[in-house]
Amino acid sequence: MLAALTAFAITSAARLLTGARALWLGCTAQPVQRLYYANHSSHGDFVLLWASLPPELRRSTRPVAGADYWQRDGLRRYLIHQVFNGVLIDRERGSAHSNPLQPMLDALDNGDSLILFPEGTRNLEEGLLPFKSGLFHLARARPQVELIPVWIANLSRVMPKGRALPLPLLCTLSFGAPLQPLETESKEAFLERARNALLAMAPEEA
Repeated sequence: MLAALTAFAITSAARLLTGARALWLGCTAQPVQRLYYANHSSHGDFVLLWASLPPELRRSTRPVAGADYWQRDGLRRYLIHQVFNGVLIDRERGSAHSNPLQPMLDALDNGDSLILFPEGTRNLEEGLLPFKSGLFHLARARPQVELIPVWIANLSRVMPKGRALPLPLLCTLSFGAPLQPLETESKEAFLERARNALLAMAPEEA
């Protein structure tokens, strides 16, 4: 009950403070298993994307986040596990035999959708950093899951680093068409195509 109330408060606050609106430009808000991949410029990115989904989709969509950040204290652990139902990944290298993608593969096999930031770290510059290889390997391993590019516009301007109060700018989240992996496509070609598909969703002023 407390987790549900906390989730409602967070989603309501996120939409109120940012004026966020979801633009379903290349797909519709259907209950289909998906991997939403987005640009990453703020710690609030996954919260805003998660909050922008209709409740039916939000219940089955889990953000992928770094365990090193979200396991630091009790409050963060409560939020990521009980409220967001996140999938935590170890960004430190484990053993040579461990698969860092396994928690995400397990979540997909459970029928969940995921929110992923393939740049791998926050990008405070314009454009996109090169994508990490995880998106390619997930697409190859689970080809039935739709890959949806989502451009988050203006969040870094609404909540700039070092500012306590948000600025009154409208945030938009543009959801693109599903990206289809090709059997003969190399990792490099796929990641470049995925990156270009995400850039194509950016408004001109972003």
